[in-house]
Amino acid sequence: MAADLNETTPTALVLGVSGGIGGEVARQLSGAGWRVRALQRSTSNAGAVSGIATVQGDVMDRDAVMRAAQGCEVIVHAVNPPGYRRWADLVLPMIDNTLAAAQAAHATVVLPGTVYNYGPQALPLVAEDAPQQPRTRKGAIRVELERRIEAATARDVRAIVVRAGDFFGPRVGNSWLAQGFLTPGQPLRAVREPGTPGVGHCWGYVPDVARTMLELIEQRATLAPFARFHVAGHWDADGTQMAAAICRVAARHGLTVKRGAFPWPLIYVAALFSTTPREMLEMRYLWRETLELDNTRLVATLGREPHTPLDMAVEATLAGLGCLPSAQNRMVAAH
Repeated sequence: MAADLNETTPTALVLGVSGGIGGEVARQLSGAGWRVRALQRSTSNAGAVSGIATVQGDVMDRDAVMRAAQGCEVIVHAVNPPGYRRWADLVLPMIDNTLAAAQAAHATVVLPGTVYNYGPQALPLVAEDAPQQPRTRKGAIRVELERRIEAATARDVRAIVVRAGDFFGPRVGNSWLAQGFLTPGQPLRAVREPGTPGVGHCWGYVPDVARTMLELIEQRATLAPFARFHVAGHWDADGTQMAAAICRVAARHGLTVKRGAFPWPLIYVAALFSTTPREMLEMRYLWRETLELDNTRLVATLGREPHTPLDMAVEATLAGLGCLPSAQNRMVAAH
């Protein structure tokens, strides 16, 4: 339960609270006794995260971000254009607004980083200081985003970047696991595997990543002005272990699951007509080449990395996505 709030209680602004990582960080901050604000275009779902104060506004509106950030010690920048759309138009203006607000409020910016920043030169084991030479447009945008954050430290902005692999979790509907491996809200009968067998892949369980962020936030005064950390997360050394864990969990719930290949040929056809499939194809290299995140710096700072066992994390995720019998029954009852 959150601690009693008083005049000394720290305040955090979360941008992207309706997303998986933003919502989870907001919940964990609130549970740790922080006041939490969320900037959202609509307040119709203001009660989606209990204990969070919602302020109406758009992250593309600098004045709205600056007003929402007043009195905040931390700004969590967890907002991204949905479905890979309009990254070139939105991503950099949004971070510029956040940085302006952070400078005015003397706040620390906390960013969930991506692996898009890295090209072949950094693989397979990637440390925080590895060269960022991306091979995709989205990767180049993310590199520039982090460059702008680091440059802002010359204006007394402090920042923490926490990079993890593919997100998954009970409330993460916009993810490779939820949209590629299976179908949320439907009985689990088949698992589609997009990767090449033998190619390693890193996964980030969102509650663990959020816990990592929270612990780093609590230590923000002792960190470098621009601090990058990598979360090792769940390392799938041969690219088959996530699907195997899904099958194990399903079997414990009396389900028989077939494993099959992800239908990449259909994505190539869909890419002729739609933006999201085109962007998925651009990122396909992450399923064909091994990329592992080195968490040495994180462990040295926190003493260990928050880590939920894989089967436990997968079971919570499948239940949250409505893919297990008991979860499906609860969803039907709720309607």
